[in-house]
Amino acid sequence: MPLWPVYTGTNEPHDGISTLPPPPPWRAFDGGPVLGAPAEGDASATSPDRTHRAETYRATPQTVQLVNAALYLRRPLLVSGPPGTGKSSLAYAVARELCLGPVLRWNITSRSTLHDGLYQYDPLSRLYAARQAAQVSPARAGLPETESGIEDHLRLGPLGTALLPYARPRALLIDEIDKSDLDLPNDLLNVLEEGQYEIPELVRTARHAPGGRAEVMIDGTDERAPVERGRVRCHAFPFVVLTSNGEREFPPAFLRRCVTLRLRQPDDTQLADIVRAHFDGEPDAYAQTLISRFLSRVGGGDLATDQLLNAIYLARSSDLAADSLDELAEQLMPYLSEAPEVDAF
Repeated sequence: MPLWPVYTGTNEPHDGISTLPPPPPWRAFDGGPVLGAPAEGDASATSPDRTHRAETYRATPQTVQLVNAALYLRRPLLVSGPPGTGKSSLAYAVARELCLGPVLRWNITSRSTLHDGLYQYDPLSRLYAARQAAQVSPARAGLPETESGIEDHLRLGPLGTALLPYARPRALLIDEIDKSDLDLPNDLLNVLEEGQYEIPELVRTARHAPGGRAEVMIDGTDERAPVERGRVRCHAFPFVVLTSNGEREFPPAFLRRCVTLRLRQPDDTQLADIVRAHFDGEPDAYAQTLISRFLSRVGGGDLATDQLLNAIYLARSSDLAADSLDELAEQLMPYLSEAPEVDAF
């Protein structure tokens, strides 16, 4: 009998991902050759700030249920909510608990395109390298593109790497999707639905490569992965977290293909638990006061939990008088929608 929940929210690493049942027939993928887990020595796997995020994340029961729904259904998880509610930290927490390896992260801007997430190819650097090689050995000037090292100038992006045929799902964070161009969510539909994509530069040159295979650099590391005939298809669908601050609406076709999780501002019990996790101990009297002040102000506008954590940290780490601490705490917890004050000259 499959284990439910696979992700428990306890932050204790385990191999529960191996107990997932087979995917629904309409979400089954057969990409190959199947790859093993990425190297744990990658820098993004040991980054102290990301490790701390994962260890201190506190999941609500609703979060646990919907993360497991996304894992079982092999669907992306669209996480929305106010700033500072732990949307991006969720990806690191799930990856750590389920031992999914380093989180692949794609930070979205208004200029981001689907191509950016899949792969980057630098034809100018390839042309320069080919000219340099021809000067050293004129006989190489007429070689096919693949033999002149086209794969050395191509690197898979976060999305492209996540869709490689790994035996276990990779974790992919697509952060702040609502900042994207209007077309990006629609452009993502086919790739996330089909779990595959093509690299035209490799498709064109596949006939020149032994077995049609190219060894391509992957995101976040100097390691390489085999790509056959320029086509990538996943084997285990990645655990994809898309975050949104709720600044825009998404097309119904996009929402239909996602499991949707709406995070809310934590209450006093949850805030105390978050403070306990970050500071490794019970909140002291002043921290409780700051929690109460934070909660009383939430109704007046958007506040982020890390604003509260910053105020508590300074209260614990400085010897400021109580009045100075109160004044500093007010300055550290402004409403996020307020425009900053500018001194007149």
